[in-house]
Amino acid sequence: MNSNWENQTVQADRRPLNYSDLKHWLGLVVLLIVAALLAWALQAILLLFAVVFLLAMVLNPLIAFLQRRRIPRGLALALLGMAFVAVFTLALSFLIPPLLTQVNDLIRETPETWTRVQAQVVAFGKHYPYIRQAVPETDKIFDTVGARSGDLLRLLFVSSFRIAGGLFGSVFALLLLVFVLVNPRPLIFRFLTLMPDDHREAARRTLLRLTQHMAAWGKGVVINGTISAITTGLLMALIGVQPALLFGFIAFLGEFVPIVGPVLASIPALFVALSLGADKFGLALLAVLFVQQVETNVLVPFILGKSMELNPVSILFFTLAMSSLFGLTGAVLSVPAAALVKIVIEEFYLRQRTFNEDQIQSQANQIILGE
Repeated sequence: MNSNWENQTVQADRRPLNYSDLKHWLGLVVLLIVAALLAWALQAILLLFAVVFLLAMVLNPLIAFLQRRRIPRGLALALLGMAFVAVFTLALSFLIPPLLTQVNDLIRETPETWTRVQAQVVAFGKHYPYIRQAVPETDKIFDTVGARSGDLLRLLFVSSFRIAGGLFGSVFALLLLVFVLVNPRPLIFRFLTLMPDDHREAARRTLLRLTQHMAAWGKGVVINGTISAITTGLLMALIGVQPALLFGFIAFLGEFVPIVGPVLASIPALFVALSLGADKFGLALLAVLFVQQVETNVLVPFILGKSMELNPVSILFFTLAMSSLFGLTGAVLSVPAAALVKIVIEEFYLRQRTFNEDQIQSQANQIILGE
């Protein structure tokens, strides 16, 4: 009896596609294409909501901590808001004015700095002619980049502040964040209600793990960025590479883009150091490497531990992919996107399967060793 039923099942699975099946799959493909086009058309709005939900996940543990101390959620949100306003006011009073002054000084001195860099490279090329021959168009590159360097740097800073202001300072985003934080229960309830019964528990675990991951990520970025900014600023000031405060601030911003962000953030300081001579450049390079090694080997394991468990290769992939699709905002959202994909795969696919991890590890080692 069982054997006949299994044979009928196999025959049913092997039946050829008919017109109804083709219509079903064609309709599904069309719906996916339409959904992708609609998402692309609404990418600015979707990115805004993604940033707001990310901030809500980062801030919610602080509000939950106050709630556990018998403080009403609305009052906890108000206290958190007042704390951020106080910090922003202090920064506006003591940090922003000298920072803007150093930005203007750096922009004004960029042509002179570029001229000194050119002189250093030319002198270096005279001592090592084979390097000069390997780059025959150096003068043309210097002339072109030098002519545009001031405008490029000015555009970079103006664009950065406009993007930051548009994403994090708009009234709509702030109101949306308040609405999400003050009463997130209806949103979570509807999300779980939409899930099929068989997958509701997996969806709950996914959302819970993602919230925990994002809270850890937000804490890690702020703490790592603050320590890296202070260390970079102090070391650059000791070396004599100015404006050190600005370079520290750039190092802080670089922490929001994983792996490649700190490297890119070190370029302005190294550029100015190169204009001051090979000794200053060498010291600045050692300082940058020291800060990055401390962050990689001390700060990240101590602050984040194994809470994220994201492979650097996957982080790099998501950073490049998200930045190619959505620009700077996509680069900032690359770690949350990588964490979401990882959690969804684990909860909805890997958790349902049973496999021998030791055997798979052995097979992986055989592939690596070519056995």
